[in-house]
Parts: sequence; C-alpha cells; structure tokens
Amino acid sequence: MTTQQTISLLVGLAAMVLLARLLGALARRLGQPAVIGEVLAGIALGPTLFHGAISDALLPTDIRPLLGALAAVGVAVFMFIVGLEWDAALIRGSGAIAPSVSLSSILLPFGLGAALALYLMEDHGTGNKTAFMLFMGIAMSITAFPVLARILTDRGMARTPLGVVALACASIDDVLAWFLLAAVVAVSGSAGPDEWRILLAVPYLLAMLFLLRPALRRIADRRGSLRLTPTTFACILAGLLLSAATTEWLGLHYIFGAFLFGVVLPRNGTEQLRRDVHDRLGQMSGTLLLPVFFLVAGLKVDLSGLDASGLGDLGLILLVAVGGKFIGAFAAARLNRMPVRQSAALATLMNTRGLTELIVLNVGLQLGFLNQELYSLMVVMAVVTTAMAGPLLTWLLGRPTDADRTDAEPLTPVEDSGGTHSPEHAKGHAL
Repeated sequence: MTTQQTISLLVGLAAMVLLARLLGALARRLGQPAVIGEVLAGIALGPTLFHGAISDALLPTDIRPLLGALAAVGVAVFMFIVGLEWDAALIRGSGAIAPSVSLSSILLPFGLGAALALYLMEDHGTGNKTAFMLFMGIAMSITAFPVLARILTDRGMARTPLGVVALACASIDDVLAWFLLAAVVAVSGSAGPDEWRILLAVPYLLAMLFLLRPALRRIADRRGSLRLTPTTFACILAGLLLSAATTEWLGLHYIFGAFLFGVVLPRNGTEQLRRDVHDRLGQMSGTLLLPVFFLVAGLKVDLSGLDASGLGDLGLILLVAVGGKFIGAFAAARLNRMPVRQSAALATLMNTRGLTELIVLNVGLQLGFLNQELYSLMVVMAVVTTAMAGPLLTWLLGRPTDADRTDAEPLTPVEDSGGTHSPEHAKGHAL
C-alpha cells in the first residue's frame, strides 16, 4: 500500500464509523432499529446520490478491495455470533406453534418468490434460471433473528409468550434459510471447476457436530466454568476463521462455516465464556466491521436510474415479500388458536429482514444470482420490511411503556448493528 492509499483507507474508515453511528442513533430516536440508519448510510455514500461522487472522493477505487476484505471478516464474525447464540431449547420451549408458523412463513413466500422470478427473469434473470428462481424464493423467506430480538428487547416483549414464540420462529427460519441457501449454492455450480469439493460438505458437517462438538464439551466439563483468556480467545477466533475458510473452499460460502462454528461451541458450563466472547466480538464487529459491510453493500445499490418499470418491479417485490410472509405466519398462528392481534403482531415480526437479508443478497450478487438493478430493489425491500415492523407493532399492540422496559429481565448485550440477543432468558415460557 502506498502512503496515499493508507491515508485514504484510514480516513474513509473513520468517516464510515461516524456516519453509521450517527444515522444509527437517529434511527433509534425515530423508533427504528439502528441497522436501518446504518444501511442508509451505506446507500448515501453509494452511486444513488450524486452519481457516486461522495464515495469516489472519500473511497478511491484502489482501496475498495481492502474494504471488501474487512466487510467479509465482519460478516464472518456476525454469523459466528448468530450461531453462538442459537439455542434449540428456545424452540422446544415454544411448543408446536413455532415450527408450524416457521414452516408456513417460509414455504408461502418461497413459492411466491419463485413464481415472481418467472416474471422478473426476462429483465433481471441470470444464466442459471433454476438457481435464480430458488434464490428469489429464499430471499423472500428471510427473517432476521438479531433485528427481531432487538425490537422485542426495546419494547420489553422478550419475556412475553408472544416474544418467546417470535424468537423461536425466527431462529428456525434462520437455520432453514441458511440450509436452503447452502443447497442452492451447491447445486448452482458456483464452486467452479472443483465442484467435487462440495461432496465433502456433508462429512465436514458431521465431523463438526459429532466429533468437534463432543470434544469441546469434554474439555469444558474437565475444566469446569471456562473463562475467556487471551489464548482461549485466539483459539476461538482461529476456529471461526478456519471453519469459514473451509466452507469457502468446499464451494459453499464462508458464512456457513462461521455460523456452524458458533453452533458447535458447547453451551453447558460455558455461559460466562460465551457472554465474554459475545461482548468482545460484538463491540468490534458492531462498531467497525459491520459499518464497513453496510458501506460495501451500499456502494452496490444504484437507484439513480429507477424508472416506472423499476418502480413496478419494486411494488411486486414488496407485495410478495410482505404478503407472503405475513399471510403464511398469520394463517399458521390462527390455526394454532393464537388471538388475531397477536397473530398479526407475530406475522409483522416475521417480516423483519435487516442485516440477515443483506448478507443473503450480497451472496446472491457475488455468485451471479442477481444483477445490480435487482439487487438494489431487493435492498430497498429489506429496508422497508424492517422499518415497518415498529409502527405496525405500535398500531397492533400499543406503544410500549417505561414499565414494560423496566420489568423486562436483563438480556445479553445487543449490538446496535443488529447484534444478537441471547434467547436463554426466554426458556420455559410457552404460549
């Protein structure tokens, strides 16, 4: 790197961190998740405004590959934290309603998204029509567990029966969405000339779950309550990066390896360790690395040439995304005899997409499932569906009071940039 590149990178990073924090705080004051402001910060620096003059001046093209590398690390850390906080006990504590609502809120938007892909294929389709249809179905089916948890925490709903069910549904959605995306990546031929490596994905998954996880559990049992020492922290960081690198080499995507490594870390006897890891990685990721990801994602969004045809496509995308998710979740909740308003609130929560959707969309753009125009429209959909959750919940359930927030049990720290919420405190509360 030249001296000028170093200066440009450091100044650009400083500007990104401050702008993301400023717009994130503004979004919070307006009753929105901070991720909304941070995404808008990335879009504001992109080509949508002033034809990219701001980003060209602040972030010259020769340093953008470095930003992409930082963004990749940030996403890997975020996915590791999501896996670290995922807890199957939350699903068991919600009864039968969570699996049924989750499946319904995935299958209906998935089918509608695949059908919409047939219409969009003429203007936005890529070479692999099957992969395009499957990817559009997945993109319509996403629910962002971290953002949903943040909304529930802010409203003092995380310990309520509705909050427990919503968290359980979102956690199931997350896992199913990652498995579906991995399957699409595997069958699309995105691994290139070494497609045979994908056959090793199943043995790798089995080894992580049935060899590494028991081994880590035995280590935790022998040492009792583990604490986060510098050596332990270094081993965890190396493990998540190596797991991410392995799935990338296998022809999947590095996000799956990072997520899987978080899932396999043992839960019993490591509560303090996981809290400490969450705090350290969450601060670094939420303050620096994820704002870089939002910027990199925003630089790919170009709405400057949006015309009547594009607005029509955006309207259809929003209709399918919102309608499919809402109807699927609402219908399943009502079949489980949940009251109408709570069913509507649950369906609204399941429509939050946030950072999880952005990660999926960036995978789609990177692997050629989406072109830039459709990617831009899908990012707008992700922002709109996340932003609408707060106002709709207030309309359905009323404005949260200070007493609601005061009475809520303290939760694991949640990062502003869509950081995760530990579901452990929600165990045992069935609807």
